[in-house]
Formats: sequence, C-alpha cells, structure tokens
Amino acid sequence: MEGKTVKETAVIMAEIMNIKDCNPAGNIHGGVIMKLIDTTAGAVAVKHARANAVTASIDRLDFHYPVYPGDIVTCRASANYVGRTSMEIGVRVETENLVTGDVHHTATAYLTFVALDNAGRPMALPPLICETEEEKRRNADAAVRREARLQERQKKLKRKNGL
Repeated sequence: MEGKTVKETAVIMAEIMNIKDCNPAGNIHGGVIMKLIDTTAGAVAVKHARANAVTASIDRLDFHYPVYPGDIVTCRASANYVGRTSMEIGVRVETENLVTGDVHHTATAYLTFVALDNAGRPMALPPLICETEEEKRRNADAAVRREARLQERQKKLKRKNGL
C-alpha cells in the first residue's frame, strides 16, 4: 500500500457564521464550531483512507477565542499520525472579523478516526509520509497522545473487570 503525504490529504474549510448559530450570550455556540471541526477532520480521514471513516474520539478540544456573527471561521486540518486502522487528525480553527481583518486562533482539536471497509469493519490504512520537520514533530506528539489513549483504555478495562 502506497503512503500518502500530509499535504496530499490536508483540507481547509471556511464558513461565515450567522445569527442562527448564536448561543444566549450572543456569540457562536461551541457545538457549531465542534461540528465544523468534525466535518473538516472527517474530510481529511476520508481523503487519506479513500473510504468511509468515522469519528472514534475527540482527544482534546480547546477554545481560545469567541466567534461572533459575521465572522468567517476557517478550519485547517491534516493527518498527524496514522496507525493500522486509525488516524489522528489535527484541526486548527481561526476566526477573522471580515470588517476589521483581525484574525484570532480560536480553537485546536485532535480527533481520532477509524476507516471502515464496505462491510463496516476497520480497514488497513496507507502509511503517513511526513516530509517537513513540523510534520515530523506533530507525528511524534500524536504518537505520545495515542499511547496515553491506549493506556487510559487499559485502565478502563481493568476497572470494568474489577481488577
């Protein structure tokens, strides 16, 4: 199976926020941003696998700056790590006020996706080719997060089994 570069499967999506997306405080509801993050990351996962991919987990989602109606939200997503059947996709969200031109780093998220074959079972993925030092750093960081997720899963299994 031929590997794919980070650049080959990266996705950028943008959307202008509207009043209908607001929470009672008057800014954009966090769930709207979460959906954009999941959609953008999902596109990366499908591009990498060239098959259906589903969200297995959101490892981390940090909001740094509020979003307001009229702002344009841009999600930049790329694969950080690819294992046998799962992959971590990193998403950086930026918000731009179209009137002032001010741009803010709004959120960062790490999502794990599993690629599925036609029978709905996890399938083998092409390896990830990291070309730049930044891609290699993100890949190493993702491997650490993956190991922490696996250790947490083992702890939960032990607690569930009364060990």
